[in-house]
Amino acid sequence: MPVRGSLRTFIGTATLSLALSTVVLSEAAYAAKPVGSDKGATTEQSGGSDDTGIYAAARIQYSGSVAKNGGTGNVTSSDVTWTPPPCWYAPYLGAKDFKKKMSKDLENAASAPGMTGHAGAAIGETKRHYEDDYGWADTPGYKDYNVEKDGEGMFWAGVENPNEPDILKRTSCTDLPFWVDNGEAPPPQYEEAITPEILAALAYQHMQLPDTEVSLKPEGTTKVNLPTWAWLDKAVFDEVRATASINAPGFALQATTTAKPVSLKLEPGTDDAETYPASGECTINADGSIGEPYAQGKADRTPPCGITYLRSSGNGTYNLQATITWEIAWTGTGGAGGDLPDGTFGNDQAVTVQEIQAINR
Repeated sequence: MPVRGSLRTFIGTATLSLALSTVVLSEAAYAAKPVGSDKGATTEQSGGSDDTGIYAAARIQYSGSVAKNGGTGNVTSSDVTWTPPPCWYAPYLGAKDFKKKMSKDLENAASAPGMTGHAGAAIGETKRHYEDDYGWADTPGYKDYNVEKDGEGMFWAGVENPNEPDILKRTSCTDLPFWVDNGEAPPPQYEEAITPEILAALAYQHMQLPDTEVSLKPEGTTKVNLPTWAWLDKAVFDEVRATASINAPGFALQATTTAKPVSLKLEPGTDDAETYPASGECTINADGSIGEPYAQGKADRTPPCGITYLRSSGNGTYNLQATITWEIAWTGTGGAGGDLPDGTFGNDQAVTVQEIQAINR
């Protein structure tokens, strides 16, 4: 547990982690809970509770084009090194509620088997931290859990990203809960404290892009050596937005992530094919469409976006993959904003390719 300063030195990280494993740090973890389920649905991540009936105050709410049931969306980042935040610090409880919760957790931890020696000392030092104003390094202590300031701020605590598969990353925000006055920013040493940029990354993680099927001509079945035209109309190929917001007494942030389609990549599903252009990358047109619809009289033209299959698919089909690249940016509270890595999402379409039969007379 990365507690700062002399307490960690005095007791030891492993011992302190063992002693506090049942304290509020794990209780602050959020679990996804659905609020809506259709297009433009809203989902939220809400705090856990125990038999005290106390809930974490802060909830991250998602709206716009987001995955159902709080799940991960269908966007794949083009930057393999980029990942959403595995955890963060956010408003947890007011002073009186935190005292009620923490006191009970510390009492339960102290009475658990094996909580003697260094582990017992860790619990004792934590009680001093919140009850007797005992601080260390850049971490101040609190007198009687700061109840004199109840309503003027909140204790913040670590929050797990329930969509992060790596448990070590998910549980890495393990600093002890700390106090933040209403309207004030968290202390700078808490780099993982929730920000509009973190919310934007979470909106990206939950964004659901449309299942857009590429229009083909000929459609479904084509012929060997016959150019197949491919296109996407602007009407079905537009910007997508997802918003993440968090609200607590005296605290509110939001960020909106916008995905704008910029290109379409065609992969024929076989090496026996030619793509147009040769790279298979069809760029977006000035009007927001991609490619060009086939029309009568264009049979002798090369499509600006399309495929020519050079071999029959026999009794089966070729799996044409159409992957759209989306340019993603975000804006948030206080005029913050910037770019996020491009996202991709692909659909598969079955294409039957027939041999043209000719009769010689």
